[in-house]
Amino acid sequence: MFIQVIQGKVADEAGLRRCMDRWTEELQPGATGYLGFTCGTSDDGTFIMLARFESADAARRNSERPEQGAWWAETERCFDGPCTFMDCPDVTEWMGGGSDDAGFVQVMEGHTPDAGRLRDVLTQAGDQVHRLRPEIIGGTLAADADGDYVEAVYFTSESDARTHEKVEIPDDLRSLFEEERKLMGEVSYHDLHEPMLVSARRK
Repeated sequence: MFIQVIQGKVADEAGLRRCMDRWTEELQPGATGYLGFTCGTSDDGTFIMLARFESADAARRNSERPEQGAWWAETERCFDGPCTFMDCPDVTEWMGGGSDDAGFVQVMEGHTPDAGRLRDVLTQAGDQVHRLRPEIIGGTLAADADGDYVEAVYFTSESDARTHEKVEIPDDLRSLFEEERKLMGEVSYHDLHEPMLVSARRK
């Protein structure tokens, strides 16, 4: 899997939503290798999207479609300034990955000195985390070649997430959690209260 992360400050949220809806209806059918996307706007007006593709080549082919270029020319007018793009060839899904059933998504981004070890820690902790935090229904970790990463965690609802976020960590998980925090470094958080979750239509 390959993930492209797009983010920018929103100037016209209603217009952006219309553009996203139009992409889903009109452009998605021709996006070969597209798997799905998670997107939303956080409290500070930052829009962030994680677009999933089968491969980097599939993402590139989608970007090169004339209709994609025309759609983006319209969509980027919904932002206050340029957007940033981050290509992530290193993608890990834990607890089955993301879920379109999520009512709340928290996106974290930062830089890790060891993306491989961070991936291992998340995978090791997955099943135990679900028993401890049943409202967590999956997650993805996407990293680029320089160790910058974006992690998305999918919850049943925001109220469930807030209720359980202060849960005491058991001894058998504490060392893994402490290592995870060190590997994640300084983290920026984006809470997507109304996430848009769209997986590819199956033919």
